[in-house]
Amino acid sequence: MSEPLLLGKNAVKREILDYLICPECLPEENSLRLGNFRCLDGEIIEGRLECGCCGKAYLISEGIACFEKGKSKKPRSIGPQPSDLRSPTSVYESPEVLSAYLWTHYADLFGDPDVTQAYSEWAGQIAPVSGAALDTGCATGRFSFEMSAKCDLVIGVDASMSFVSTARRIMRERKLAFRIREEGLIHTEKSFSLRPEWDSAKVEFVVADAEALPFRSGSFACVASLNLIDKTPRPLEHIKEACRAARAGNAQLLISDPFSWSEQVCESEKWLGGTPYGRFAGAGIDNVARLLSEEDQRAGPAWRVTRRGAVWWKIRNHRNHFELIRSLFLKAER
Repeated sequence: MSEPLLLGKNAVKREILDYLICPECLPEENSLRLGNFRCLDGEIIEGRLECGCCGKAYLISEGIACFEKGKSKKPRSIGPQPSDLRSPTSVYESPEVLSAYLWTHYADLFGDPDVTQAYSEWAGQIAPVSGAALDTGCATGRFSFEMSAKCDLVIGVDASMSFVSTARRIMRERKLAFRIREEGLIHTEKSFSLRPEWDSAKVEFVVADAEALPFRSGSFACVASLNLIDKTPRPLEHIKEACRAARAGNAQLLISDPFSWSEQVCESEKWLGGTPYGRFAGAGIDNVARLLSEEDQRAGPAWRVTRRGAVWWKIRNHRNHFELIRSLFLKAER
């Protein structure tokens, strides 16, 4: 009796199917058909989302829809990278990085005095709106849950399977216990529960590439990109995809980033700032604001920047090592 109940909770929400297209076929927007699927209580547990044009199939496994673009491309992580946690393997799949992000997202819920209020501050920039929201680079889901109190549906996207599976566990159980490192091999356990006003029934998380979003153009009333631009190999593609996914009118966009450009992540020729020459000379935040003010055939109508500011964001690697990051934000509307 207990297994079907668990599987029923660990199922992708059917309502997101109407938003989906094949990311492999972009800029063409080709629908996906659901095949070889298994449901419980009307929700999808396992299956394949198949494109009739390119033949690509995207798997749904244990309730997680995975939209990996490219047949040989391995999933890469989205989000900022703690400097002391780099490794030759995919660092975002490691328990240490997962723990660091869980602390960053949820430490205020268990009263940690060292945490910032970054996610509450970011959420405060968004006005309640009728429609769906998209959280690109959602990591372990905090901003997606914040947005559930303001939108009808929230879809969080990240390329890390570890992050998405953990976010979906929090979504299902509304609580989590996890370990944080104190020093060396010493760990302590922390736990938290979601706030009552966060409606996890309105939240879904998928594995996807923020540079090739598996969503129809004009789908979202609100789109967010938090600490993601400088951690993508093609930041301009990410900006255009975020704009493409947003509605042509009555839409909000929140972009926040420290603009910590690195050639390990992205060739300097593709940076949107941080260089003294070229199309994107100068500060990244100014160049992003300029990009948003321009109408683009793919990205849609121009945006009007209504607010600019900064949020202090912190990563905890252990009790004696934190990274304090100033993330510059702009809020735009169209």
